Parts: sequence; structure tokens; C-alpha cells
Amino acid sequence: MTPAPRPSPRLPGGVWVLGFVSLLMDVSSELIHSLLPVFMVTTLGTTVLVVGLIEGAAEATALMVKVFSGVLSDYWGRRKPLAVLGYGLGAISKPLFALASTAGLVLSARLIDRIGKGLRGAPRDALIADIVRPEVRGAAFGLRQALDTVGAFVGPMLAIGLMLLWANDFRAVFWVAVIPGFLSVALLFVAVKEPAHAAGERPGNPIRAANLRRLGPGYWWVVGVGAVFTLARFSEAFLVLRAQQGGLHLAWTPLVLIAMNIVYSVGAYPFGKLSDKMSHRALLAWGLAVLIAADLLLAASGTGPLLWSGIAVWGLHMAMTQGLLSAMVAQAAPADLRGTAFGFFNLVSGLALLAASGVAGLLWDHWGAPATFLVGAGFSVAALSVLVLRPAPASAA
Repeated sequence: MTPAPRPSPRLPGGVWVLGFVSLLMDVSSELIHSLLPVFMVTTLGTTVLVVGLIEGAAEATALMVKVFSGVLSDYWGRRKPLAVLGYGLGAISKPLFALASTAGLVLSARLIDRIGKGLRGAPRDALIADIVRPEVRGAAFGLRQALDTVGAFVGPMLAIGLMLLWANDFRAVFWVAVIPGFLSVALLFVAVKEPAHAAGERPGNPIRAANLRRLGPGYWWVVGVGAVFTLARFSEAFLVLRAQQGGLHLAWTPLVLIAMNIVYSVGAYPFGKLSDKMSHRALLAWGLAVLIAADLLLAASGTGPLLWSGIAVWGLHMAMTQGLLSAMVAQAAPADLRGTAFGFFNLVSGLALLAASGVAGLLWDHWGAPATFLVGAGFSVAALSVLVLRPAPASAA
């Protein structure tokens, strides 16, 4: 008789708690971010190029700060204190959006918020890798991403209801975002326990040459792939602007992120589990093919079924690839250098995101929305070609 397959190990409770911490912070952030591009264009009078540059600068800052927090978490041998500090900065930034009267103040608030995201990102991801077994890493990252993304559509749903209730009062809605932000910090502080590290596990200075050489070809291949992905996919703010340009009422613009994130949330955990069982490279290739389809749909129309299909397919691409890339970084890096590995991965991706969002805004202002999404599709085709033609090292496949 064929022996029954062994059941998959259960995910630790800490993964669930970290997922709910992310959920609460995303509710807080998306209450604001789902309205922020339209607030800046209609209330503050900024151009789409400025929106793109602010979004790019903010997100790139978050990703670049992760390098330092990741290195520090390895050197210190502690993940949780940096995560608490990062979530705390995110919560503190929320009142500044309600007070902002110029694009400069919005930029300041976004930078504080994203510095907080940068501080918490690499230590949190390394903490997840520390507390789960290797055979369920994809599922663990997928679950955290799924819960995070539940917040990413609950936030915009609240934004719609409050905008309708309060007659498009952006600032009142922004004040509500303060509540879940501080709740997320409290939950992390109280309910997450960091595992003890074995004696001698710390690598000393994580960025000295001897340690960096331990991040081998498989890891740097993942870094390169992540950067190319980021060039092909710019900020979701452009999805919101595409729908608003097509005539969607101001109060209903958060529907864009709701639709995208419902698909993302439903798909993230199943695709995370799938990544534990199939070739990472093959799943990445399918994810890029889906992104190409999303760009083409969004280039074709800013209204109707094509627009909403493009938004949903964009969410499917995110579900297929984002948790997968995190699991690939964790797999390719030594355990004592995981914070550093996540940090460098996000530094390179951050620079790519800054370039991608700036180019997207410039294309939009000069040649219109269709050109922005068509160029995104072109980058995706190039990325898919590199992925297919450049073999992945065995440790990254």
C-alpha cells in the first residue's frame, strides 16, 4: 500500500498575529491612500506627474530604509523592536495627512509613513522566516500577504462609506485612519513573541565582505528578478487615476483598490501554498504573463468591463508573485543574514520603483493613460523574456 501523505505542518500563531497587525495598518493606510491621488489633484491642484513623483519617492524610501533595518536586525539579533518602531511611525504619520494643505506636506507625511514601513518590513519578513519551517514558507508569506490585503480592501470600503456619509470631506476621513493604525502597534507589542536565537548565530557585521559573499548567485538572481518586476509594475495610484479619468465619481474611486485587493487577498494564500510545490521560476513567468494582460486591458479603456477586468487581473498578478518573491529571498539567504537579504532585495526594488513611477507619470502627462499602460506591458514582455532565457540557479528555482 502507498503510505498516506504527511499533512502539511501548521502555521505558527505568530504568523497569524503578524498578519492581523498588517491588516490593521493597511486599513489605516488605505483609508488615506485610496483617496490621496484624487485629493491631491482635485483639492490641492497638483499634476499627475507630481503625484507619480511623490508616490515613487515615498515607496522608494520605504524600500531603501529596509536595507538598514534588515542589517540592524541581523547585527542586533532582534527583529521585533524594529518592527514596533516602524509600525509606530506609520501610526504617527496619519494625522499629518488630515492637516496637509500643500503637496510638500503630503510628501512629508508620506515619507514618515514609508520610513516606518521600511523600518518594519525586512525585520518582520525575517521574523516570519525565523518562526516557520522551510516547507511552509510560501504558505506563511502568502497568509500574511492575504491578511494584509484584506486590510487593503476594507480600508477603501470604509473610505467610500465615510465619503458618502460626510459629503466628500477628505480630511475627516483621514482622521478616522488614526484609530486602526495605533491598534496595530498595540497588537504587535502585546501578542508577538520573538524566538530566541542560538548562541553564536549572529554574524557580526552583516555587510562585511565575508558575509556578503555568503549571499550567493541564487540570492542575487532573485534580487535582479525583483527589480525587473518592479520596473514593469508602477504604483497602484495610476489605477485609481485611470478610473477617475474615465468618469468614476470621487466618492467611489476607492472601489478600484477594493476590487484589486479582493482578488489579491483571495489568491495570495492559495498561490503561496502552490509556490511550496512547484517551480518558482515557472510561477513567476505566469505572473508576468498575467501582468501583461492587465496592462493591455487598462490601456484599452478607462471605463466599463475592460477597466474592471484589468484591475482584477492586476490583483491576480500581485497574488501570484508578491508572497512568492519573499519566499524566494528567504530560501536563497542564510538564516543569520535574512534581514540583510530582505533589505538589499528591497533597496534594489525601491530604486526600480522610483524610476517606474516617475516614468509612468511623465508618460501620462504627455501622451495619456493608454501610453503609460502600454509601456508597462512592454517592460513586462522584456522581463518575461529575461526570466525565460536566463536560467535560474538551482537555489532560486
